[in-house]
Amino acid sequence: MAIYHLHVKVIGRAAGSSAVASAAYRAASRLRDERLDRPHDFTAKRGVVHPEVLLPQNTPEAWSDREQLWNAVEAVEVRRDAQLAREVEFAIPREMSEAEGIALARDFVQAEFVDRGMIADLNVHWDRDADGLPKPHAHVMLTMRSVDEDGFGKKVRDWNSAGMVERWRERWATLANERLAELDIDARIDHRSLEDQGIAPEPQSQIGAPAQRIVGEGSPADRAELHREIARDNGERIIAEPSLALDAITHQQSTFTQRDMARFAHRHSDGIDQFNAVNNAIRGAPDLVELGQDRRGEHRFTTRAMIAAEQRLHRAAKVLAEKERHDVRDADRKAALARAEARGLVLSHEQAVALTQITAGRDLGIVVGHAGTGKSAMLGVAREAWEAAGYEVRGIALSGIAADGLQSGSGIASRTIASLEHSWSQNRDRLTSSDVLVIDEAGMVGTRQLERVLSHAAGAGAKVVLVGDQQQLQSIEAGAAFRALHERHGGAEIGEVRRQREDWQRDATRDLATGRIGAAIQSYEAQGMVHAAETREQSRADLINRWDRDRQAEPGRSRIILTHTNVEVYALNDLARERKRAADDLGEDVSLTVERGDRRFASGDRVMFLQNDRGLGVKNGTLGTIHGASTQSLSVHTDDGRSIAFDLKDYNRLDHGYAATIHKAQGMTVDRTHVLATPGLDAHGSYVALSRHRDELNLHYGRDEFASQDRLIRTLSRDRSKDMALDYAEADPASAFAERRGITFRERVIEVLRKVVPEKLRDGISGRVDGARPRRNDASGAPAVQGPGGEDARRDVRPGAETSQKALADDPEAVLRKARTDALKRHAHAVDAVVTARKRGGTGTPDQLRNLSESRAAFEKVRPHGWCDAEAAYAKDPSLAREAGLGQANRAIRALQLETQLRTSPERRAAQFVERWQHLDRTSLSHYRSGTMSDYGATRAEMGEMAKSLQRDPQLESLLANRKAELGIRMDSGRRLGAELAYCHGIDITRGRGLGL
Repeated sequence: MAIYHLHVKVIGRAAGSSAVASAAYRAASRLRDERLDRPHDFTAKRGVVHPEVLLPQNTPEAWSDREQLWNAVEAVEVRRDAQLAREVEFAIPREMSEAEGIALARDFVQAEFVDRGMIADLNVHWDRDADGLPKPHAHVMLTMRSVDEDGFGKKVRDWNSAGMVERWRERWATLANERLAELDIDARIDHRSLEDQGIAPEPQSQIGAPAQRIVGEGSPADRAELHREIARDNGERIIAEPSLALDAITHQQSTFTQRDMARFAHRHSDGIDQFNAVNNAIRGAPDLVELGQDRRGEHRFTTRAMIAAEQRLHRAAKVLAEKERHDVRDADRKAALARAEARGLVLSHEQAVALTQITAGRDLGIVVGHAGTGKSAMLGVAREAWEAAGYEVRGIALSGIAADGLQSGSGIASRTIASLEHSWSQNRDRLTSSDVLVIDEAGMVGTRQLERVLSHAAGAGAKVVLVGDQQQLQSIEAGAAFRALHERHGGAEIGEVRRQREDWQRDATRDLATGRIGAAIQSYEAQGMVHAAETREQSRADLINRWDRDRQAEPGRSRIILTHTNVEVYALNDLARERKRAADDLGEDVSLTVERGDRRFASGDRVMFLQNDRGLGVKNGTLGTIHGASTQSLSVHTDDGRSIAFDLKDYNRLDHGYAATIHKAQGMTVDRTHVLATPGLDAHGSYVALSRHRDELNLHYGRDEFASQDRLIRTLSRDRSKDMALDYAEADPASAFAERRGITFRERVIEVLRKVVPEKLRDGISGRVDGARPRRNDASGAPAVQGPGGEDARRDVRPGAETSQKALADDPEAVLRKARTDALKRHAHAVDAVVTARKRGGTGTPDQLRNLSESRAAFEKVRPHGWCDAEAAYAKDPSLAREAGLGQANRAIRALQLETQLRTSPERRAAQFVERWQHLDRTSLSHYRSGTMSDYGATRAEMGEMAKSLQRDPQLESLLANRKAELGIRMDSGRRLGAELAYCHGIDITRGRGLGL
């Protein structure tokens, strides 16, 4: 899958490097070094597919020659420890073709470097792993001085700022994701942490380059040292900002254990000391939330961001579930059923019930169906009913092949979720209230992605129908959103299997769907379809023998070989092709280089397409048979009956298609399946692999890996269902997924909250106090109450309010959250009143000042330091106080949480101070150059306030002492840091400004 990697470093003489040698190595060329009077020859190096020097405007044309350029750099840099060039190395998504990857790299380099005045020496490398997969990446060597027609000028310090590096990181992820979406490629770089923090950990296992770098005059260094260097860098970033680690861990899992954190720390650190520091930083991250214990007694954790995403998902689903705006008339439904019967399609009772449910008015429909139960056929009838009612029906799925399957099986025009989201980002194809959106294979969609889609649909007033099977392959990203929504909102269930033609095989598929893997395997064993061999190698050979006999006996049948890993797929493809060659069933071989390496293709070969391509009309996973092959092109007859032809220079993302991974088979149906079991399988993969066939299944395994059939069954029965963070907070053990998995919720926390929360409610913060009795009416018209100790509180006894108050009492954490929100709103209202009065030249009335003081005290009781953090946020954005005071508290809550993190994480405060200072410094310079002196003065005044604030914050001042260069302090004046900062930038801080709440 696509990875995110962007690494920046400086090439300098202090490390013994040569710019000419470095350029020669990266371009795989021979360059003469005039300073050293010797050549550097790396023409034997392989994998460089695009070397190019890009020049900004008004640059000597001669420098388009790489040798002249870098010798000129060497000549202008006279210091023994001179910095010669900056190198930016980034990974190109391997899902792209060479031409697409080169175009993407050029666009990025042109926009971010060349257009800013740097000369860029771009070299795109297309190396390959040992398994044949490509490792496309780019090396960009950048000049560090300004340049014009007369040559090099001074070094540009702005290009060296941390803020600039952060921009490059974010811009690369954004541009790559946009291009992937435009190409309809099912991959994304996960750059959400970039949007929030600007930097993400670098992947050590996917360095991108051939794991060598230039040292001295170009000699290769050890790969392990580069690996350790990146690990050290990652460790430093995580220690400074531990939320980066939490973001990375929760990319693919909603909850995690202490062991998961330790594994991550080990991978992204160098040495025991840094490992301990990284692990401690992760464990101490403000965003970390402990949930409870799982069945093994391990403590599980999540993040506040993950919980927030799950809450947004459930809120959006609730909005949809409570609306009934897409009803279909009974007459339209019956007419659609009649047309289906006329075509020979008769729905089962379960299918008919599902049809009725999803075409009813509710805006959220959910269908859970076992493999082969005819979900797509039922959806085809529903489509006709919806369209007759005047609705537009649209389909999406996580992968292109799943979207293709939905479209071919139901007639619903379908595309990938990523493609649709990209269109939304371009303000195209947005949903409306007349749309019905069908999401197929919904069990494979991660929480965050499904939340975005459901939130968009809820806002647009559209209807959403989720279709899937929670027992099949789990989502790649974090969460089990489909399962959670089904448990909460219910839905139609289709259990009658229709894919298999024999009753006993349909029963076996139901066993697989319900977790009875052993019963299913024993059924196939009784029919002679489970085959053991002494070794995996022998079982592989037995599988190919059986596949070949079957192929020759009934060539008109469709079949596929399935296994768990790509390595096994390659081996099985080679063996299957050898059998076809031996039987003289292939034409003349043509040697071709495709995306996964060198391959031989011939007419008669089975192939699988590995990337979506709208022009060809193929998806990732489309199968076909070659009927013409040359060194430049292929023509293929696809399994859906089309003939396509293409040049290899335009499309080379294909491989032999006799065997496939189980993930590629999700949604596939064939007549016969041959499965090779390996130890990596689990219940979800087994279910998919053993349910793809109509007529016959053959399962092979080796006794060197599975000593007995019982061992095979135990392995294939492993439950690896993903969880949700909110599973661990369910209050009802009868329905909670967490309880079914043996999760123990932290009762001690609940007991503490039950004792603490009522005491937090004494200062007029609304909420329920057990045992309270009526005393008098308050201003809202609801009777006030007096608690057991005589304290005042408020209780809403208006019609329907008692139930919600009782629900709050049963959930002490919800009570505390509500108390904090109410305190924030009250405090924000008081702050806004005082700020407004001071803007008008006053100081605030006595009542306003008293209200402010009381609201601070109330806020302090339910959230220590909460009012301080809130006022820090309001000082940066006064509109937050006005919004929160009017009841719209979401933005204020997020800003308060950020200020809390800044207060409790000094390193983060220091990083934000530096980032903000650099931004203001650049902005003030821009205002000065443009002559907007009022804006210039306001920006400088804010910088003065920042410098002055250091006098009141010794801790922050101490942390920034080692970051003077980043703050623009070039010499030591002997002053305190705040005064020194102002002095170096010519700012007068003798007079302050602001309201100083």
